[in-house]
Amino acid sequence: MSARPAAQSTNLADVSHLRPVPDPKPPARAEGKATTAELERWATLLRAECVRMLAVAKSGHLDSSLSSADILAALYYRVLRHDPERPDWPERDRFVLCKGHAAPIQYAALAHHGYFPLEDLMGLRKIGAQLQGHPDMHRTPGVEVSTGSLGQGLSMCLGIALALRLDGLAETAHVFGVLSDGDCQEGQTWEAATAAPHFGVTNLTAVVDYNHLQTDGTTEEVMDTGDVRAKFEAFGWDAVEIDGHDMEQLVEALERSRTLDKPAAIVCQTKKGKGVSAMEGRFGFHGKAAVSTEFAAEALEELETRLEQQTKALHAAEDAE
Repeated sequence: MSARPAAQSTNLADVSHLRPVPDPKPPARAEGKATTAELERWATLLRAECVRMLAVAKSGHLDSSLSSADILAALYYRVLRHDPERPDWPERDRFVLCKGHAAPIQYAALAHHGYFPLEDLMGLRKIGAQLQGHPDMHRTPGVEVSTGSLGQGLSMCLGIALALRLDGLAETAHVFGVLSDGDCQEGQTWEAATAAPHFGVTNLTAVVDYNHLQTDGTTEEVMDTGDVRAKFEAFGWDAVEIDGHDMEQLVEALERSRTLDKPAAIVCQTKKGKGVSAMEGRFGFHGKAAVSTEFAAEALEELETRLEQQTKALHAAEDAE
């Protein structure tokens, strides 16, 4: 295999104000599952990395990445069985970012787990660097499937789940796919939703990042998908609807999903741009050409302040024990 392209150092030439995200370390703890407070802190850190990436790249989908940050934090830091030292470990869980335009949030999670160096994040969408605008399984370690065309992701998740069955791994390796509400407007998604129960697939969880906003308006205005939870349930899935920014609800739903005897759908009610006040729940940011220097600086200040507060709270809790 050829060596992966390195990030270009010139990417930061005109963004010297975007220093690396300060990461005051949380208190060391005994081995075990990450707590809700720790997961919330990781989500904040991943959001800050996304702001930096998009400010450098001058293009991309920041608001879509921010809305799914809590979901990705819960998955990568608590639920997924994965090993950066063995990215091809046969018994690993498979994660598919069906809403491939939110690639920055997955890249941030992968980098912080050591799949590639953190400095490579600054190569987002740059010629010669490995981080494409949408996930590329051939260029980026830790990416299972190349995605980006909305509606195809759940079918790929289903195919992986069936392949794991053929390999005798369905009992140990689970497939998690994160879809957008835009994915749920595509017919192919519902073909996969029909097929999964038909073929008796049990190691598949579809997580819908339902933030209700897209390029041309609200999902209700563009193509109303109605009650998504009820639709999955009608196709034979175990389907629940939760607050996609409530970490306790997320962890409970995700961990429960891998214990079921049918495919699981978790419809997460989220806010586009979550975590950045000037963007949160607001229309008009999706796929904008650039994140301005001023906007990025304000967003980073907000996120870094929250990160510091969350870290102090973790230390205080540790000291109180």
